[in-house]
Amino acid sequence: MTIEERLDEVRTRIAAAAREADRTPEAVTLVAVSKTFDAEAIRPAILHGQRVFGENRVQESHGKWPELKAETPGIELHLIGPLQSNKAAEAVALFDVIETVDREKIARALAEEMVKQDRRLRLYVQVNTGLEPQKAGIVPQDTVDFVTLCRSELGLDIVGLMCIPPADENPGPHFALLAKLAGQCGIERLSMGMSGDYETAIAFGATSVRVGSAIFGHR
Repeated sequence: MTIEERLDEVRTRIAAAAREADRTPEAVTLVAVSKTFDAEAIRPAILHGQRVFGENRVQESHGKWPELKAETPGIELHLIGPLQSNKAAEAVALFDVIETVDREKIARALAEEMVKQDRRLRLYVQVNTGLEPQKAGIVPQDTVDFVTLCRSELGLDIVGLMCIPPADENPGPHFALLAKLAGQCGIERLSMGMSGDYETAIAFGATSVRVGSAIFGHR
């Protein structure tokens, strides 16, 4: 299958999962995860109408996205991988949405950079729903306080929560937990679900799903 055909299939499955959950297909945004793929591999997806993309690394994104964004206005680029504070300036300059705000140091660095660059990004707080020591993210019980700090003290535009459930567990309870936390925070957007479980995520209220290998193939 071509990238265009796989993209159509994912879009069709997203729409079906949304309808199954009594939601409109338009309520779910597809974030096409293009990490490790070069500009030539990404262009067919752009030409096929995809406008929202996700990348894991600031450095890698710098090598391809300024040119791609210049070619096609209206692209929205999400950082979905961990961010180090020394990359905050580059991240604010290049990305439109950062989904991995997971500690106060990063939140403060982003707040400072957005003031310096006069650029306001939409942000998601990453929650470590599985309490995995090797994984980034705020622990669930600290999420409400952290969102309050980011919004009230730092003036950040926290629009959503994001999670990556443990690979060996049923993702449903993790998606349900993220949705519950979002309600407690007064947050409407939920970034959850990847190539293997995005239909489940939609059933639990995902407003965006991050799909890579099902579109671009295996890395």
